[in-house]
Amino acid sequence: MAYTTIKNSTAQFNSNIFTGNNSTQTFTGFNFQPDMTWLKKRNGAANHHLVDAVRGVGRYLYPNLTNAEGGSPPPPVLLTAFNSDGYTIDDGEDANATGATGVGWSWKAGNLANEVGTSNGDGSITSSVSANTVGGFSIVKFTGTGANATVGHGLGAVPKMMIFKNVDQATEGWMVYHVGLGNTKKMNLDSTTSSSSSSTFWQDTTPTSSVFSVGSNHGMNGPDSMIAYCWADKVGYSKFGKYLGNGDNDGTFVYTGFKPAFVMIKKDGSDGWQMFDDKRDASNPEIHRLEADSDAGDYTGLSAGWVDFVSNGFKVRYSGGGVGSNGSDYIYMAFAAEPLVGDNPATAR
Repeated sequence: MAYTTIKNSTAQFNSNIFTGNNSTQTFTGFNFQPDMTWLKKRNGAANHHLVDAVRGVGRYLYPNLTNAEGGSPPPPVLLTAFNSDGYTIDDGEDANATGATGVGWSWKAGNLANEVGTSNGDGSITSSVSANTVGGFSIVKFTGTGANATVGHGLGAVPKMMIFKNVDQATEGWMVYHVGLGNTKKMNLDSTTSSSSSSTFWQDTTPTSSVFSVGSNHGMNGPDSMIAYCWADKVGYSKFGKYLGNGDNDGTFVYTGFKPAFVMIKKDGSDGWQMFDDKRDASNPEIHRLEADSDAGDYTGLSAGWVDFVSNGFKVRYSGGGVGSNGSDYIYMAFAAEPLVGDNPATAR
């Protein structure tokens, strides 16, 4: 059993819950400066907001919609600053409205001084990259060509999951590459649909430790401004894989090698992207569910819970389609609260 090299997971990824106040709020105590934060209102319908440092805090995307990138002003942007140990939000819309509750998920990338990315010429397209090789996360900005190409990602490791958005086009959805689907398929983050296959996605080519391949599909390589969020497996901190549902409330156990802080699960079929974390539910079971493809707030109607977070992975607790349908394939991404093995090993919840 390998020891993790990441002794403090919260220095790479963290989440927080908050109550809106219709004014400025600064959240601290993250142990790092975020480079990407994903925000969602919990107690009502509102779009997801995603902001990253490479595009800039004045630019936002909606993960549940195909909309092109938006900016401020107008309309107001929820996240207004990435700080040395957290972030600042402003304005009274969505998660920060009076009486609203919200959640934020934040990742550390390169923490670059210029916050626009470092030029990367590893691929046939030159990219701007903010990369965290320790935590296995990079933000990649490039201008697509609409033809087969390669793009440098800066991770120094093979990406296991990548999420792409054509930020100029409202007709192009969020394209997802995942190791559990392989190099011939993609899913859409903004959709409940199953995977589809085409050589125009990734050229049927697995990413390498330096570049990913893109085909002619305009969702990941249009002749427009493109953004890609790339993750690699890191022992004891992050894991990307798949499992088979068994149709039982005593469901599949998924070994990650750490106690999760965040898990997102997607059935290869007609179900949404299920999002769970250890802030909305500090103890088992995970009852609060958000879906990345939906503007709906937290669903809490399943009192027995969807999954349990345990010291070395997660246990499916629902037999239904979202996480546990019999014979269905599921892909997942998971980030650690604590490693199973290391200087500070995980304990049960």
